[in-house]
Amino acid sequence: QVQLVESGGGLVQAGGSLRLSCAASGRTFSNYAMGWFRRAPGKEREFVAAISWRASSTDYADSVKGRFTISRDNAKNTVYLQMNSLKPEDTAIYYCASDSTPWRTPRRTDFGFWGQGTQVAVSS
Repeated sequence: QVQLVESGGGLVQAGGSLRLSCAASGRTFSNYAMGWFRRAPGKEREFVAAISWRASSTDYADSVKGRFTISRDNAKNTVYLQMNSLKPEDTAIYYCASDSTPWRTPRRTDFGFWGQGTQVAVSS
């Protein structure tokens, strides 16, 4: 059974940084692409970033490109989201997600397993 546990959220001032972590268990982590999504108050969940199972490719939403960096440590079964130059509009619950099929580069809609989320709040 896949388990994804996020950590690292919190309150930060605009322009600040946070690093989110997601610890995965329940299957061979290194075989699956991983992603981050977020849901802002009153909005639909949206894609933020993804990294391939080999870490050879990444994908970012236009709104975070150049400010956020996704990475993974397969030895630690963990994926990270480094968030710099945070803006109030980045305020959301951030969810870690795992692809449901191994050894592929998924579409943004292919993520089938989700964590419980971690809150990020950015004050102006």
